[in-house]
Amino acid sequence: MFVFVCRGCGAELTAPLSRVALPAHTRQKYGNGHQLPVLMESGTFAEDPEPWGPPWRRGDEIQPGEALARGIHAPVQVLSDGAPGSIVIAPGDARGTVLIPERAGGYCCGLDGADGPNMACAVCGLHVASRIDDCSLWQAVRLAPDAVRRLTVDGSDSDSDSEPLTWAELLEGGKSTPPFEPIARWGNRLGPDHFWSWSPQWEAAVGQALAHLLAASHGQPVTVPDGLAKEVFQRALDALLPPGPPARRAVLAGPGRPATDADIVLVPTHPETGQMWTPGSPGSPARPVPLPFGVWLWLAFPKPHLPPPASGGLPDGVLRDDPSAPRPRYLFRADAGAFHHALVRLPAVRSPWLRAISEDLVPYKRAGLF
Repeated sequence: MFVFVCRGCGAELTAPLSRVALPAHTRQKYGNGHQLPVLMESGTFAEDPEPWGPPWRRGDEIQPGEALARGIHAPVQVLSDGAPGSIVIAPGDARGTVLIPERAGGYCCGLDGADGPNMACAVCGLHVASRIDDCSLWQAVRLAPDAVRRLTVDGSDSDSDSEPLTWAELLEGGKSTPPFEPIARWGNRLGPDHFWSWSPQWEAAVGQALAHLLAASHGQPVTVPDGLAKEVFQRALDALLPPGPPARRAVLAGPGRPATDADIVLVPTHPETGQMWTPGSPGSPARPVPLPFGVWLWLAFPKPHLPPPASGGLPDGVLRDDPSAPRPRYLFRADAGAFHHALVRLPAVRSPWLRAISEDLVPYKRAGLF
């Protein structure tokens, strides 16, 4: 377990936290005026390896060599020149901080941190973090990497942490992510309001995986397994890839799902380390495509029915005798931001056909793919 302290005075700024992988939907902007929940589970933190926050630069100001050095292989509209390595935590895990009134920038319903740190150390006043809670953004606090220091709970600078769960342990007690859920709207005069939607987490996860699937396709058609996987992937794959045989076959593989003869395998990423699952036998020719563990678990071992949220508690593994949760009234759409963010960071995007997709997503958005 770790705590983060102020570099200026040493005051503790967080509750004790365990390290986990950065969620795939961290940078997602979902719809307009929608109220998203907290990004990080309480008691956890993740490190964002990419720059975040101001100053911001337009894509046409960035030389190709500079972009390539940052792992970006195709044009982007905007890039952050902030410091890499910001620490992402749940807002409720922050301690000893105060908001900075003159840094209350946001779009319409809250703070977005785009103007720089909006939280200061309550002891010395050092600007230490950015609170994010604007509409359509996941609620989080980002600790500035140059303003905080990480210590173990015993006060040392050690980077050691407890051993991550094994894949077998994750499979036994892991939490899957339902594919659809209620989304709240901000500012309804008649009171709380919501609608049933495809899960924003699924839209971001599939957007990210879709970029990897295109890169692994080599410009050939790709098929995915029947069922929910086909519902969320196949329509976009058919539109983005040229028709005609031979098709490349993608299958689900992971703990409890041995890799089979396939060209591409959809595999889980470890929720604590972010590492992709790999087959027991090395040298598999199949190209791995990452999926967040909760999304992969639902695809690999689907639930028989989606019980709606309810108050009160029931024993683990017991489902309520309620109707299944309502399904959205529209076809699945992958998250365009997550798709583009992943695609431009894959070397395969230098291929002319993939670069053309990355530079103009408008036709595919109009077609309802994103």
